[in-house]
Amino acid sequence: HGPWTQRGAKRGVVMISSGDNFIAAPEFNASLDNGVPFYDTIAMELIGYNAVSLGNHDFDFGPDVLADFIAGYTNPPPYLAANLDFSGEPRLQAYVDAGVIVPSTILEERGERIGVIGIDTPSLPFISSPRNVIVSDDLVNIVQGQIDMLEAEGVNKILLAGHLQTISNDLALAAQLRGLDVIIAGGGDELLANPGDLLLPGDEGVVFGAYPQIATDADGQMVPVVTTSGEYRYVGKLVVGFDKDGEVVAVEEERSGPVRVVTGDCNGTLPCDDAVEPDPLTQAMVVDPVEAYLAALGQTVIGTSEVDLDGLRTSVRTMETNEGNLIADALKWQAEQLAAGFGVPVPEVALQNGGGIRNNTIIGAGQITLLDTFDMLPFANFVSVVPDVPRTQFKEILENAVSRVEFGDGRFAQISGFAFSWDPAGTPQVVDLEGNVLTPGTRVLDVVLDNGTPIVSGGAVVDGPPLDIATIDFLARGGDQYPFRGAPFTTLGVTYQQALADYIEFGLSGLIGAADYPWGGEGRIVRLP
Repeated sequence: HGPWTQRGAKRGVVMISSGDNFIAAPEFNASLDNGVPFYDTIAMELIGYNAVSLGNHDFDFGPDVLADFIAGYTNPPPYLAANLDFSGEPRLQAYVDAGVIVPSTILEERGERIGVIGIDTPSLPFISSPRNVIVSDDLVNIVQGQIDMLEAEGVNKILLAGHLQTISNDLALAAQLRGLDVIIAGGGDELLANPGDLLLPGDEGVVFGAYPQIATDADGQMVPVVTTSGEYRYVGKLVVGFDKDGEVVAVEEERSGPVRVVTGDCNGTLPCDDAVEPDPLTQAMVVDPVEAYLAALGQTVIGTSEVDLDGLRTSVRTMETNEGNLIADALKWQAEQLAAGFGVPVPEVALQNGGGIRNNTIIGAGQITLLDTFDMLPFANFVSVVPDVPRTQFKEILENAVSRVEFGDGRFAQISGFAFSWDPAGTPQVVDLEGNVLTPGTRVLDVVLDNGTPIVSGGAVVDGPPLDIATIDFLARGGDQYPFRGAPFTTLGVTYQQALADYIEFGLSGLIGAADYPWGGEGRIVRLP
């Protein structure tokens, strides 16, 4: 959200990011391969943010990659994180000590002082990889404490850049606070717009609501709440007027709203007069090298598929798909290859969460490139083996996988080495933050290993030896609330993307067969009735 018109520049403008400043994708691998400074860092510095909040995706590659990201600035803006404790991560704590990572900051603009506070989602440990960063969920007290501190410094215009995953959480938080003037929400990717706003083609049907949303704080004051769709597709523009006491007295709705970022041909649609000119420096320093990297990945063919592969988000988070089966098989195959060298047992089963499968497309039959594998599996997830998981706990893990299917949650599992049936009419399992079961689930009915061994029958666990599970370290650590509960595990030094590429090229000898990976899957996961 940030500066736009010359008129605005005369009156004071601040440009704020509400988090997820980079995200796993083939484009980001260009940065990881190239090293510091990352291309995304260069772009953010050229854009010129005044303050930046941290989001969950900023931790997807772990704290050290976030530290590398910040290290690439010549002059870093303040990074805001009022509810995070970095003392267990020395490289990030060094930025705290240097005053780069702060709970809040005061921006000076045209003689005015503007306070900006940042918070990240309390669900960070389950949906990302913050390692030893400690997250507090006491948001009301933390934010109110920062507001009070800023007001004590004489600051009366105060913004919150939150990353709470959905704007409804920001609206609810605003109602419990006093003295906050504006919220810039992050993580939900909602598109807010008003009638007449120019939108990117196809976005007319996905507008969440008016720009801005209006919350009411604990004193009954109006708090505008804004956000916009991600991936640099829009720049959010909020024009507000303050009185001498720092109270919001007006939102200039005609001049506020999402500003679309369109190319000269209007992204292939009719001519338009709001096209942007590419910035030559950004084009040369960021866009051109990243596009060259992607072109090379896209020319590296590793195999052929006889069948379309279903990686749609709505599919991989709700049901078995052939792409999900391929990926789960790759985890199991890779762990089988590496088990002896790492001194771990060969796993009988494998699990991959649907939330880690990101292409959100149907990949057509034909050549499969290295770029396809990065599109499917972009995160820094490492193949891992969790040995000796009791059968009762394995059932709880599967109950977790199907506990929120109706919400399209990323925890739904794609599987290898076994088959199971489940009934959505059963009770969904509920676990606490540590993965302890609060409400037992009754959705999982039958679980049978590929060798015919029953693990669960009619909802009851069958006594027998524990299981060795191949998965990704994100899940082994309890991500997506998988109830591994701190069970020891070994990472095998290979990302899930590398495992998939190797499995296609070497495990399948370059051929994804329609008989092995039929459209719709082969009945590994059966939803009843």
